[in-house]
Order: sequence, then C-alpha cells, then structure tokens
Amino acid sequence: MTADASLSPDGAVSLKPDQVTGQSLARGAVAGALLHVERAWTGAGSWATAQDHIRRVAAGPIDAADHAGLYYGAPAVAFLLHAAADHHPRYRTASQTMDEHVLRTTRRRLATAATRIDRGEPAAFAEYDLFYGLTGIGALLLRHHPGSDELAGILRYIVTLVTRPRREDGVELPGWWVAHDPDEILPTPGGHSNFGMAHGAAGLLAFLALATVGGRVVEGQREAIAALTAWFDRWRQDGAEEQWWPQWITREELNAGRPAHAGSGRTSWCYGTIGIARAQQLAALATGDTRRQHDAEDALAASLTDTQLNRITDPGLCHGIAGVFQTAYRAARDARGPKLADRLPTLADRLTQYAHGAEDSDQADTAGLLTGRAGVDLALETARRSTPPHTGWDACLLIT
Repeated sequence: MTADASLSPDGAVSLKPDQVTGQSLARGAVAGALLHVERAWTGAGSWATAQDHIRRVAAGPIDAADHAGLYYGAPAVAFLLHAAADHHPRYRTASQTMDEHVLRTTRRRLATAATRIDRGEPAAFAEYDLFYGLTGIGALLLRHHPGSDELAGILRYIVTLVTRPRREDGVELPGWWVAHDPDEILPTPGGHSNFGMAHGAAGLLAFLALATVGGRVVEGQREAIAALTAWFDRWRQDGAEEQWWPQWITREELNAGRPAHAGSGRTSWCYGTIGIARAQQLAALATGDTRRQHDAEDALAASLTDTQLNRITDPGLCHGIAGVFQTAYRAARDARGPKLADRLPTLADRLTQYAHGAEDSDQADTAGLLTGRAGVDLALETARRSTPPHTGWDACLLIT
C-alpha cells in the first residue's frame, strides 16, 4: 500500500479520474470492497477476494485534502481498512497510517469552520454533513478514536452549530442553515434548513446521540440535543395516517412557521420520517426520554405500512427500500416493543424483490453504496442473516 507516499502536507494529491472514483464510498470501489469484506466475515465470500478489492482501492495515492470526507478519500479508505483490520492484522498498520491523515485533515477543517463561524458566514453541506463534512468524519472517529481530541473538537463544533443561531436581515436562522440549494434543480431563494440524515438536522442529532450513548460528551452537548429535538417538535406535521417532517424549509416557510406543501415527501433514509424517526429514537435513548422513544417508534412504524412502502420505487440505500430496511432493522433492535420487528420480514421480502428487479436494470451495473448495487447487497446480507453486520458498515448511515 502506498497511500501515504504521494501526500503533501495538506493532504493534496494529483489523481486521475479513475483514481478519484476508486476511493469513493458513495459511488465507487470502496463500497464494493466493503461488501466483499462483509461477505468474507460471514463466510459468504473469501478473504482472498476481499483482499484483492482492498488492494485496488488502497494501492495508489489517497486524497486527504480538505474536501475528503467519510464518503471519499482518506476517511472512506480508513473506514474500509478498519472493517478488515480485526480479521487481518496486516491492515492495522495501513489503517493507523490513514487515521493519521484523517486526524490532520480534521484539525485543519475545524480551524476553517471556526473562522467561518467567527465571520458570521453561513455554513455549507461540505463543512458539516455526513457525506463529506465533519459529522461524517466524526462518525469514523467515534468508532475508532473515541478518546481523541479531534472527536471532542467535532462535538464542540456541532454543539456550536446547533446552539448558536445566526441572524441575517433581522431573522434568526439555525446554525446549520445554508445559503445554497439542496439540489441544483430545486432552488431555495435565501437558502434553506435541511432536515435529513445526509445533510441536515437529523444527521446532527443522530451523531450527538450516538456519541452520548457511547459516553463521549462535551459541554453543551445535551443542550444541543434538546435544541434539535425541539426543532423537530416545532416542525412536526400530524397527518391523517402518519407524522411527517418537511425535507427542508426555505426563508419563506421559516417566516410563515409552516411548510408550503401539504404532505410528506419521500419515504427514505436520507430524507423523510424513516431517518428522522431513527435520529429521534437515538436521542431518546441518549437522554432516557421514554415518551420521545415511544413517539419515534410509532412514527417509524407508521412509515412502514404497505401504503407508504408502495411509494418506494428505488432499491438503493439512500432513497430506496434498502435504506428503509437497514434503518428499521437497527431501530427494531432498540425498540421497546415488537411493532418494528414485526415489519422486518415484509421489508426483507420487498428488498429481495427490488434487488432481483434491479438485476435486470441499470442498477445492476451501478457502483457505490448510496444508489448502487453494493449498498443493496450489503442490506441483503443483513436481511438474509438477521444479524448485525460484522463490519458495522451501516455506521456510515448514522443509524448505529
């Protein structure tokens, strides 16, 4: 492995397009390698095959510049190497080397974020979110460097993001408010506040809750959890059959105090009740709030009815049935009653059907974790074995 050979002091490297794709967990070879490691752990595949895929990912220069995050570059490769290191000690040195680059990147990024906050400028997804921001790096450090100063720094940063609103044109905005659009084809004039696990408040809440459950707490952390749960309470919409939350709110909606649309959006892990309910369940576990846990589990169960599931047309983790299944599986293991576990067989059947359908579509040839076949197959491994993943791969979804 030559992962550290071509790194400059700031982690920058010169990469060819195929090398960029190769170290992507979101859309590239890291996800496929992670799948083969999971299968090797369970005996469904061989370690020789897994090692071959790891070599393809880690043989060349690894990007540890400031745009690297859990789903790309050094943090993504570190996540993969840790998944294999317990079984193959040969990967421990490589994972430790990669971690050193991740920790250096984290320190630089925390300094940059602090400067941005001091200037009173708005945040951006790339600064704080799960995919490429500090929340995602924090999820990695929480598993493998829980006592590090860098993890504590990320926790303090998120506490600041949540508990120090910004004022703009006389309006108080959440600290995670961004000035850019959630999608290039979905304009939000004046910016927006995102609610989802991937880019928004649910991801922040889930991370703080998981850290709290794991005993990693900094000053103000519980207050930040309370602020986030209050935010979700404020924006909860009570429909005829389910509770739901907007995917995001604009300046106009913030001023009006209500979302402009009358019904829930997609049923998925990344946006919508599935991910938000799991984040609130984790927050309830972290704070001992049995009422919130009950409500979160009820909301999640209401999203798993056939009527709601029939709206799903995608097999993938991010937007589809694979993400719904994996989230429900983790939530069911923590639930106070059987209502979530009772839905898992139906979800597993749907996942299998969707996966078979994807074999005859473009999905079968799509790489990556989020919308590709690797993510679907990882969820299928959980469904087939009815046991938690040996690699803990779904920690990158902030559901465990």
